[in-house]
Formats: sequence, C-alpha cells, structure tokens
Amino acid sequence: MSTVPDPGGTAPTPPPPPSPPPTGEPRQYRRASGLAAQELRLISALVVLLAIGLFLALPFVLSIGSVVFLPLVTAIMLMIILSPLADRLAQVGLPNFIASFLALLVFLGALALSLIVVLRPALSLFEDVPALIDRIGTRFQDLQGSFAWMSRLNDKVAAIVGQAEAEQVVLAGPSMLEQLAFATPSVLLEVLLTFLMAFFMIEARVRMRRRLLLERKHFGTSLKAARVMRDVQDRVAAYILTVGLINLGVGVIVAGGAWALDMRYPVMWGGLAALLNFLPYIGPLAMAALLTLYGLGTADSALVGLVPAAAYLGLHATESNLVTPSILGARFTINPVLILLALSYFSWIWGVVGALLSVPILLTVTALFDHLGKPNLIGFLFGEPLFAAGVLDFGEEA
Repeated sequence: MSTVPDPGGTAPTPPPPPSPPPTGEPRQYRRASGLAAQELRLISALVVLLAIGLFLALPFVLSIGSVVFLPLVTAIMLMIILSPLADRLAQVGLPNFIASFLALLVFLGALALSLIVVLRPALSLFEDVPALIDRIGTRFQDLQGSFAWMSRLNDKVAAIVGQAEAEQVVLAGPSMLEQLAFATPSVLLEVLLTFLMAFFMIEARVRMRRRLLLERKHFGTSLKAARVMRDVQDRVAAYILTVGLINLGVGVIVAGGAWALDMRYPVMWGGLAALLNFLPYIGPLAMAALLTLYGLGTADSALVGLVPAAAYLGLHATESNLVTPSILGARFTINPVLILLALSYFSWIWGVVGALLSVPILLTVTALFDHLGKPNLIGFLFGEPLFAAGVLDFGEEA
C-alpha cells in the first residue's frame, strides 16, 4: 500500500506512547507520604509540648526577673499605645524626638491627673475609715443578734465533742511603713526604667519599621510584616482609646450619681470608677464592694446604704452588655474565658500592674495569631494538622 507524500514536507513522527510506571513506585510514594505525615505530626507534638512547658515555666521566670521583664513589657505596651499619637504629632511637622517626648508627656499628664483626682480625696477619707468600720461592726453585731441561736448551738456542739480551744501564735513582722520604705526605691527605679525604655522605643519606631520592612529577602515577607505591625498597633491603641473614653463616661456618671446621693468627694468616686473599670470583672466588683462598705458606714439604714452599690452595678451591667459591645464591635470581641485566664495569669506574675497589662497583651497575641494562624489544638488531638496549610508561607504577594 503506497503512502501519499506530505505536500508541505516530511510529516513529524508521533511521540511514543508513555511507558507504564514500575509496579513498586505507587507503593513507595504512599510509604514516603505516610512517613512525611508521621514526621510532621511528631514535630507538631513536640511544638505543643514545648508550648505547654513554656506556658508553665514562664510565670516563674517572669516573676523572679520582674525587675527586668516588667519594665520591658510595660514599655513595649506603652510604645504600641503611644506610637499613633507620636505619628500624628510628627505629621504636623514636629521632629521625631519632640513628638515622642510629647506623646509620653501627654500620657504622664493624664496619669498624674487621674491619681491626683483619686488619691487626694482618698487620703482625706482615709481618716474616717476607723469610724466607718466601727459603725459597720455595730450593724453586723445587731444582725448577729438575730442569729444568736446559731452561736449557742455551735458552743453546745463543741462542748459535746470536747474540742479544745487552739492557741494562736502571732509572728511579729515588719510594719506597713517599714515595708513601704523598703519597697519605694525599687519601685521608683522600675518606674524610671519603664518610662525611659518607653521613650527610646517610641523614638526608634521609625527606624524599627524601616528595618522590619526593608531588610527582608522577599516582598511578601515585608508586606506581611507591615500588616502584622500595623494591625497590632491599631488594634491595641484603638481598644485602649475607646475603652478609656467609655470609662471616662462611666466616671462622669458615677460622679454625678455620687453628688446626687450627697456622698462625700463625688469626683473621687467617679475617678475611682473610671480607673477600676480598666480591670475586667475584678475592677467593677472591687468598686461595688467599696461603695457597699461606704454606704453601710454612712447611711442611716442598711437598705439605704446599699443604694450606691446597686446603682453602680446597674450602670456597669448596661455599659458592659450594651454600650461597650456596640461601640467596639466584633473586631475587639474576646472570649471572656481568655480574659479571665490572662487576668489571673499576669496578676499572679506581676500583681496589679500585670492585671492592667493583661488585656493589651492578650490583644497583641490575638492580633499576631490572626495573621500567623491559630493552632488547631482540638483537631490535632484527633489527627488533623496543627496549623493550616500555608500559614507560614511568606512568599511573594501581589
């Protein structure tokens, strides 16, 4: 059979059919992928164990080295909070050094004004504390008179059992003035170190941003670093500013209510309510307890004495459930369990200062996890990957 020649030339030779893969290659591929999955899960398990160990060991390290770590963490939080104000001042035309100093000076002025509003009347009211305690004790004695039968029953049970009275041993310790005298130099040193580090961090924020953005190998890495840094700064600063304005409104309402109820030093009660409202859950409870003690010690009856605390609790319920969620929105919504955990965790380490820093630290960590990816701990227990695919992919981005 003859073939017709191609008028355009010689026809191209068709490619040979693909040869079938060796029979052992799919089995080796499945074995390699299984080993890779086991290796990844082993590495993820090690990461989880290291994270748990770090979480348990970190409080002891931070508590022992609080002289170093507490000023450092506080200065970092102040830098995050005050950097937007310094940027605004620098946009006006002020030099970076002066803008950083003015931003820190504004914070110090607001803090000093708040302490003066609260502490000066509190020192005057402190002189009346013994009289208030005596009056409250008298009210409780009258209340105990109604339940005297319980005390007599307890005495009869103790006489039947033959329980001997235990001797109390009181160990002499340093007085409050001695403890204050010993603690003042270290506290002043930590405060000075905190504000000095905060000033130099705020002043160096432009250089730090430039290094973070320009000294990266890939443009995608610089872009992701810029997004993380901007989101952390905006989220923490916006939260503190918004909550500060809300707490200022709460303080004004409490001061007006204290004046309407003819309480002494209404401005002090308003400032105290505004400051304690920065501590979630614990601060309002402490404020309600103070109002209860003051009301019971000054009012003619116990029912009237509970009116200030009841009014404050109603105000706090409205603020925390209606006003604050509607203003902050879903962006700043945090699980209350996480807030309580952070509050107890950092107050255990650093006391009151740690409690104040707990929410900003939690916001910073939450913003970082939103960009870097949250670990899938529950799914990891059932065989899922610890992190989603592509979480740490810092490649080129459009």
